[in-house]
Amino acid sequence: MGATDGRDDTAFEAFVAARSADLLRTAVLLTRDRGHAEDLLQTALVKAYRRWNRIEGDPYPYVRRVLVTSAASWWRLRSTQEIVSLPASDPATPDATAAVDERERMAEALATLPPRMRAVLVLRYTEDLSEAGTAELLGCSVHTVRSQTVRGLARLRALLGAPGPSTVLVPHPLHHTGEES
Repeated sequence: MGATDGRDDTAFEAFVAARSADLLRTAVLLTRDRGHAEDLLQTALVKAYRRWNRIEGDPYPYVRRVLVTSAASWWRLRSTQEIVSLPASDPATPDATAAVDERERMAEALATLPPRMRAVLVLRYTEDLSEAGTAELLGCSVHTVRSQTVRGLARLRALLGAPGPSTVLVPHPLHHTGEES
């Protein structure tokens, strides 16, 4: 910093030595963050140094105003960033893309099933219809709905690599009578 603008560096350095603790305290109170307060103070002092030859009288009110104005700008920017920024990913919770990927995998697996089997599973588990309601809608017997449910779930488990049937609750046990649908 050279003495080129009418005020010498020693006056600026004396000001910084005498008032920077007060300015830092104000900056900390404005930002509630010591690291940012130090950055804010540095910004205010750089701006003050650039205008040092034009500041009349006590430079403290000018530097304090720069500090407060810079803090207000920081708060505006921060509040905008908080509104539009995404929350940090929490590794303990699955992210939204994992849920979308899982739904896509399920849709692809369902698409490989025969149409009636797929319809039974969709109506039973997506539309939450009863066996009787599904049978009525598809024009088949309740037994056919049960058998298509068991077979369809088994195929999906195989396609998706899911654990065995103990993890899926089937509404009624299937008693195989040899009837095919």
